[in-house]
Amino acid sequence: MATSSNNNKKMDGEDTKSSVDNKDSNATSSPTSIILSNIQLIERAVATLEPRFTHRVLRSITTLRKKLGAAILSDAIRTVYQKDVSEKTTLLGYLPLSADSLSMEVDSDAVAERPKAVPISIQDPGPESDIYLRLLVILHLIDTGVRSKALELAHSTVDKIQALNRRSLDPIAAKVYFYLGRLYELEGNLAEIRPLLLAAQRTASLRRDDDCQATLINMLLRSYLSYNLYQQADKLVSKTTFPDSAGNPQLARYLYYLGRIRAVQLNYTEAHTHLQQAIRRAPPPNLAPGFFQAVHKLFIIVELLMGDIPERSLFRHGVLKVALGPYLQIVQAVRTGDLAQFQSALSNNAVQFNQDGTYTLILRLRHNVIKTGVRALSIAYSRISLRDICLKLHLDSEEDAEYIVGKAVRDGVIEARVDHAKGWMETWRRGEGGRGDVYESGEPRDAFGKRIGFCLDLHNESVKAMRYPLNTHRKDLATAAEAREREKELAKEIADGEHDDAEPDAEF
Repeated sequence: MATSSNNNKKMDGEDTKSSVDNKDSNATSSPTSIILSNIQLIERAVATLEPRFTHRVLRSITTLRKKLGAAILSDAIRTVYQKDVSEKTTLLGYLPLSADSLSMEVDSDAVAERPKAVPISIQDPGPESDIYLRLLVILHLIDTGVRSKALELAHSTVDKIQALNRRSLDPIAAKVYFYLGRLYELEGNLAEIRPLLLAAQRTASLRRDDDCQATLINMLLRSYLSYNLYQQADKLVSKTTFPDSAGNPQLARYLYYLGRIRAVQLNYTEAHTHLQQAIRRAPPPNLAPGFFQAVHKLFIIVELLMGDIPERSLFRHGVLKVALGPYLQIVQAVRTGDLAQFQSALSNNAVQFNQDGTYTLILRLRHNVIKTGVRALSIAYSRISLRDICLKLHLDSEEDAEYIVGKAVRDGVIEARVDHAKGWMETWRRGEGGRGDVYESGEPRDAFGKRIGFCLDLHNESVKAMRYPLNTHRKDLATAAEAREREKELAKEIADGEHDDAEPDAEF
């Protein structure tokens, strides 16, 4: 009986505890309570020197931002700062609501969910909590369109961060720098903040601040690329080292900017590699659809410039289907070699291409379209006049057609020759006119190069896959120890005169 009564008490205690936990979870579901819980995590991160708690708080900003309001922020600030301090007065001054309008905005349900019943106590909040609250106020001002106040608060927050110089502030400081740059970009004055970002980047690199360093490098690259300063962006990349510990979002953004720089520099292979890595490192398409679309737009153009055709399934993706519509027209024109279709797609979507920053790269595809058309004509006709080539490919003159065909022959795109006197292009096939030898083409060289590359790769992979038995080095160590002992004994015998290298003479 005693055992059963104890069990009943234990079950009652568990039920009571679960009900209390449910009440606490319901109470902490309000935005104000979430802010207070985040501040507790920040204070815990400072006390335990564990930045992972701060990173956890920053990851929740995207969700919390949708719920922010002036009333919620006012409640959180008044709860954190129980006394009338300068930080409390400063933050409340940036919120547009007064005490009367605050009470009118908050309904009865929200009042019931206020953190008065929540067992959250914050005493003497540190500078990290103050910077976090400032960041939330900046986000609210951006969302409500009060950019002048947001810019003023962001600048004062950056000045405070630089004056404090605390390593526990680094993750939050990176976010503040990001939204400061975002404010300048929304105002169309992204170049004005460049000196501040350069100075902050130098300071972050000296202090080994990886969070701020990754954010500031990406912001500087965005500033340079927005004004088409590709040479300055390339110098920045060559003079700085992107931190290895940066998160995937920052790394994906850096790889995208690097791919844009390499594409403009005609280094399409390296650009293709960087863009592929950016796609793999990017957040899921449903979380960051804009970045996912921007990377794929540039990726498709780079693939076309490399001579490849993107897969059809890429244009059927739910997030990319509408955004890649104009690029599908360009791909179809390049695949068929129809110069008229290419010019039509380019002129109809020129505004969109300029907004995406891919217009100049698409202009380079004109030569690819012409090469595809020349290849199709060489397959269809064994002999065709340059005049007909000019008409079919919509070229300006026969001289342009001759130069284009000559370059296609030199690049190995087609197997033909140009007769300048008669004004035609004559293609030949193996087995015709004594040209049946395959070694007259470049195929044997390419095949031989592929086989050599395969053998070298196989050798390298085999070396990497080799395994050695465990503890085999101990035998060598034992043998070496015995040899050292013998050397010591031999040296001792020589020193004592017990060992001679040669026999003594009989005269002595």
